[in-house]
Amino acid sequence: MTCEAVIRARIQPMRAALEAAPGLWPLFERCFMNSIETTIRQAPGDTFVITGDIPAMWLRDSTAQVLHYVRFADDPAVAGMLEGVIARQAECILRDPYANAFNQEPSDYKPYDDTPRASDWVWERKYEIDSLCYPMWLAEKYLDRAGRPDFLTERFHEALGLAVRVLRTEQNHARSEYRFSRRNCPPGDTLSRGGMGEPVGYTGMTWSGFRPSDDACCYGYLVPSNLFAARALKSAALLARRLDDDALAREAEALGAEIAAGVEEHGRVDHPELGEMYAYEVDGLGNACLMDDANVPSLLALPYLEACDADSAVYRNTRRFVLSGRNPYFYQGALAQGVGSPHTPGGYVWPIALCVQAMTSPDAEEIARIVKTLMSTHAGTGFMHESFDPDHPERFTRAWFAWANSMFGELIYRLFEDGRLGDVLERVAKQ
Repeated sequence: MTCEAVIRARIQPMRAALEAAPGLWPLFERCFMNSIETTIRQAPGDTFVITGDIPAMWLRDSTAQVLHYVRFADDPAVAGMLEGVIARQAECILRDPYANAFNQEPSDYKPYDDTPRASDWVWERKYEIDSLCYPMWLAEKYLDRAGRPDFLTERFHEALGLAVRVLRTEQNHARSEYRFSRRNCPPGDTLSRGGMGEPVGYTGMTWSGFRPSDDACCYGYLVPSNLFAARALKSAALLARRLDDDALAREAEALGAEIAAGVEEHGRVDHPELGEMYAYEVDGLGNACLMDDANVPSLLALPYLEACDADSAVYRNTRRFVLSGRNPYFYQGALAQGVGSPHTPGGYVWPIALCVQAMTSPDAEEIARIVKTLMSTHAGTGFMHESFDPDHPERFTRAWFAWANSMFGELIYRLFEDGRLGDVLERVAKQ
């Protein structure tokens, strides 16, 4: 069977349960299958994953687009597709560890006027911490599920070491050679000070030029991405040991501990109403940005990323902030409420953030409300979108955005796996 056929067969046992909620089964099936049906470009030993309506592969998006398929990695066809993604991600990192998005083949076409000019393999060279972290996380999860270490090649080993070195280098960004400037663009698409970004002090955290939205950071230490880096470096250590590289494993562990300690010392603030919580960004010089963005890594997504305990007081306080009007990017309308982003129109809610909110919530009523919202705001398209107007869902951005579809598929499948789906759907029917 093909990879697509295997995945489609594996989700069929859910059909009867989902048909209890009118319209949910076709919505789930279309979203769950969207990445494998439309974004995968597979060749022997290589899998290129476009985001959807942009023909480039983001290291972050490509991981999130296939992560919900890892549970089926016991099948050789699915395993081959995933090993191809991991191999391609390693090659991308080796070509340019500071790039966030890549071309399938070398191309001299450049959609932006950037300095320095990126290589022909690179679509965009915005440095984002999570671009190096998501491939580590995916590789660990694949190894845990498939139990097949064949993908741990010398090229993967080289990429893993390079990713750790870059995260270490960017603890002291002033010593880094990375610069990024873009002409003829909005302010959020370029870095200040000749492409270096705003000043930062040493904290133990690692610097990021851009957020996972691809918008420039206000302050260089992006707290949710640093916490994800600390988690991903545990993946790096595990993978390094499987590669018999104890030195790299120890370096990954040490760096992860330093980053985590830096967040605890410099990345928290004392909110006058909520108490101690995480800032979104800090600079190590006393400045902090209090907000959250729908793109993952986000503060809301920390438990989903296995980067913090959902029961911790700091996370609970942070969550209360994020899901309230205190967060400047939390929006409410007649048909939905949730986290948006400065990357999209003001007031627009992101389905990805709604899925994250549900996957990090212990409250069945809250989960049911979100499922019902997602079922009723796709504007009859049968797919999730990047963002939508919560008063008029027919106004949305990006009709083909596979990451959002994968997140909805992951949410519903998790509820099925955890045995909570029936209860949630009963609550959906009553709301």
